[in-house]
Amino acid sequence: MESTSVASRRVRVETTDGRGGRDETDMRYLVSGTGPPVVLLHGIGLDSATVSWRHLIPELAAERTVYAPDLPGHAESGRPSVRYTTGYFRSVLESFLEKLGLETAPLVGISMGGCLALGHALDNPVERLVLVDSYGLGTDAPWRPAATAMLGVPGAYSGWWATIGSNRATVRSHLETLTDGSPTDSHVEDVYRAVQDAAVGRTVSSWQRSEFRYGGLETCYLDRLDELTAETLLVHGTEDPLLPASWSERAAERTGASLELMENCGHWPSREAPERFNETVRAFL
Repeated sequence: MESTSVASRRVRVETTDGRGGRDETDMRYLVSGTGPPVVLLHGIGLDSATVSWRHLIPELAAERTVYAPDLPGHAESGRPSVRYTTGYFRSVLESFLEKLGLETAPLVGISMGGCLALGHALDNPVERLVLVDSYGLGTDAPWRPAATAMLGVPGAYSGWWATIGSNRATVRSHLETLTDGSPTDSHVEDVYRAVQDAAVGRTVSSWQRSEFRYGGLETCYLDRLDELTAETLLVHGTEDPLLPASWSERAAERTGASLELMENCGHWPSREAPERFNETVRAFL
């Protein structure tokens, strides 16, 4: 993190276990600043609180108390033996917010974290909502059939995951396909550290198996967007190769939400253009 003081804390959260029962797990979160709270939610896989929010945390901490958890199966949080589904992560988020008294705090979520934030805001009162290159706003994507097929080949996914994290050069090469093509050394290093545990790869494959169906993507909130009451900002990189900017444009049209399209950015505006991204989010909040 940058010069602002950031504390690392832990909390025990109660969750569903993905099989209809109850479970609990240990969760690490970063906290910084004083003032009204805001909660930052990272995405799945090559991500963590540090990866997505390294630059945003100190920016918001000047005016707010910032909470940025590592989701289970990632970074320094627990790795419970469960089915990692969107519903599971939703239950994690709800328990986390309840434990810390943050039930109505503004939520900022990127990618899968945006999907969690949106799903929560549709079922609970939330002060404000920021969705960054968010999952959950479309029914399918061009890469989904190939990803679904790879999940069905024994050993293919684990081999792919091991290759990505084998060294910093392979991490950089993969990030080049997800971003504007020139990830910073800091971004590469943060992701490299985040993917060294093979258990993270198993978390990702578990979630993907639940989400990547042969007919499309499992979680899509398009049909519920008219229920959204939280004032919302959609941020999207125009060059995002995973989740197209048209998803956020369509969601903004349907909801009347604010929309910020960031040119020359791929799937990680918070790392690709941190100054502009930070100012956009801070002004909205």
